[in-house]
Amino acid sequence: MTDTVRDHVRRPTRVVNTSVLRNDAREKLLGRTRYAGDLDVAGQLHARLVRSPVPSARIVAKDASAALAIPGVVAVLFGEDVPNNEIPTNTAGIKGRPLPPSWVLATDRVRYHGEPVALVVAANLRALAAGEAAVEVEYDLLPVVSDPERALEPDGPEVHEGGNLLSQWEIDRGDVDAAFADADVVVEGRYEAQVVDHAYLEPETGVGWLDDEGVINIRVSTQEIEHYRRIAHVVGLTDSKVRVQAPYLGGGFGGKEDMTVEPYIALAVQRTGRPVKMTWTRQESLTARAKRHPVRMSYRTAATADGRLLAHDIEVVSDAGAYPLLSGFVLLYITLNAAGPYRCDNVRVRSRAAYTNNTPGSAFRGFGGMQPVLGYEAQIDKVADATGRDRVEVRKRNAFTAGDRIPAGQRIDTAVWLPQCIDAVLERIGPRPEPSSPDHRVGLGLACNVQPYGRVAWMNDSASAWVGCERNGDVVVRCGVPDVGGGQVSSLAQIAAEVLHVPMDKVTVHFGDSARTPLAGRTTATRQLYMSGNAVLAAARVLRARLVEGVARGSGHAESALTLAEGGVITPDGVVPLAEVVMMCLANGVAINAMETYFAPTGPPVAQRIDAERIVPDFTFGAHAAYVEVDTRTGAVRPLRYVAAHDVGRAINPASVRGQIEGAVVQGLGYALSERIVYDEGVNLTGAFYQYAVPTAADCPEIEVVVLESGEGVGPFNARGIGEPPIGPCAATIASAIEDAVGVRPTTLPMLAERVRACIDERAQS
Repeated sequence: MTDTVRDHVRRPTRVVNTSVLRNDAREKLLGRTRYAGDLDVAGQLHARLVRSPVPSARIVAKDASAALAIPGVVAVLFGEDVPNNEIPTNTAGIKGRPLPPSWVLATDRVRYHGEPVALVVAANLRALAAGEAAVEVEYDLLPVVSDPERALEPDGPEVHEGGNLLSQWEIDRGDVDAAFADADVVVEGRYEAQVVDHAYLEPETGVGWLDDEGVINIRVSTQEIEHYRRIAHVVGLTDSKVRVQAPYLGGGFGGKEDMTVEPYIALAVQRTGRPVKMTWTRQESLTARAKRHPVRMSYRTAATADGRLLAHDIEVVSDAGAYPLLSGFVLLYITLNAAGPYRCDNVRVRSRAAYTNNTPGSAFRGFGGMQPVLGYEAQIDKVADATGRDRVEVRKRNAFTAGDRIPAGQRIDTAVWLPQCIDAVLERIGPRPEPSSPDHRVGLGLACNVQPYGRVAWMNDSASAWVGCERNGDVVVRCGVPDVGGGQVSSLAQIAAEVLHVPMDKVTVHFGDSARTPLAGRTTATRQLYMSGNAVLAAARVLRARLVEGVARGSGHAESALTLAEGGVITPDGVVPLAEVVMMCLANGVAINAMETYFAPTGPPVAQRIDAERIVPDFTFGAHAAYVEVDTRTGAVRPLRYVAAHDVGRAINPASVRGQIEGAVVQGLGYALSERIVYDEGVNLTGAFYQYAVPTAADCPEIEVVVLESGEGVGPFNARGIGEPPIGPCAATIASAIEDAVGVRPTTLPMLAERVRACIDERAQS
């Protein structure tokens, strides 16, 4: 990987905006990091779920007697044994219609292949496997609803009582019909994105135990320690009787935002009184873990003869799967992003999410910002081609600028460097490579995107952090942020080190513990640097002021005559080392710590028809370009070179930023070219990793990252969120490059060789 950092707006910093070694890097490199599954507790039991082998059925009978007779099997729980078996749903559904709950263990009905129906607890893994196989469940098969569009037709089988429509959103901006009537050009397209899995290296895993105060402790791989409240609800305890600890994660990407093993571990600990460990197999994870939503999108776009966008008319249908989870919010983000990073005064969007008997859909990196890029970037290219204009020119002509409003009504208050991103990738992509043989063609692709960061405004989002000094001058940060591998903890250390003028190795961060660290919310929605970073920034600034105050009281100098700098506080008499500063504070009644909470800007909930002044905190913009080589005989596509540019506002750690972007590109290439979950009438046929084609190093091209810094994000030191945005343009970039190579653009993901070859054949016959 190569990289370029463009200097535009900078204020002098010491540690921030520097590629420091992350504080987790060495331990991970040496393989010494202890993940959730690496902990074993003396005397622990093991737990496993019995899962439904069918996607839609009524449960007729259940019997655990044979399982309980197996030596080593300690307990078997059914839904009736769970104190509170219903898990309330946290999403946005149809107004006036209650959302169905998810179930810890299905009791009378299963709605997807792999749904948990029983929990087995045993003394060892051999007894556990035997006990799982011996649990008897009798099913009465019911009709399967597997297609989301058919699910929304009247009089079809219902996944849940009351109909299969989970959520719907609408945007009506301007006069769409009049704009189409006046248009010089109208282009249409239909696009389809597939089901994909998070495919993280670390499976869902954790261990739990009871402590001396009767608190259920769970050390688990999770993106949200605040699940302790939901876990407490499930087991019938008060919130204070459950503690969740999140060590470093071996990947999450949204897949560990919902609860996974947590409620089952808690139930097993509560039932047996002993430590319990649960680790899902890769087959379980691939079969039954929530996935990225498959989406079908229909676009009609109107434009003037010179390529200016006049109107979009967009319809979206999303497959939510069997339970709501976060599908309503994902659909909201799809709707917000449906028209892309381009100014358009007349926009109509109708989006719906349907229940089916497929695996539930939920959070995944890119959260609703990813799927529509495939559609709106293809439409931009069609407009350019239909008007005879250059595709780059059309993008720049229509790009948002600061002060514009998105179709949903929110004004963009920060810089929009989309043209700069486009110029950066085209400048760095280099000359077109020569094809490797006469049967191969090389094409250049370009795509842009916009992605919000931070949670929706009516969530009243907040994050808290504590920053303090030890007596030797070391700095301690306490913040409940889970670190999913993106360097969240290291960024907080950088911010504290910057404000307090100490080296990075003098900062220790305690993180991810619902009982021991201030709560900071989930690591999702590209929000942790923005939210927890601002909280640490605020607390560190308060502490800095207190340290200066302590020296002023102890020395008699005015605070205005003192400066906190590297090594301590500078006074007219010389430098007071930080360790002495701490003692002066304590001797003069000044606190040597501070706790602050950052509250995100708020707004009222949006209505089904979205038109609001504030919906999300801010936006990140980017552009990608790529060369691909297409084998015209087979349709096989090989990426040759890839350049990605994003305006990150300000890079807290440029090396981490580049890593995030490069990793997102690799993940996006899998989404574009190879990854998919295959169903047959609701039955998931992709149950092994060898069936799921994650790109390897050999599949990846040279990736160059260009980091742009406008200095106008709303995060600490004007940073923008960058965890999710870079995955968005990948599929559209590759589709554009394929079209440039062979004259036809695939519209269905993934762009497998046989699909590309079919497109080539179709074009040849037309």
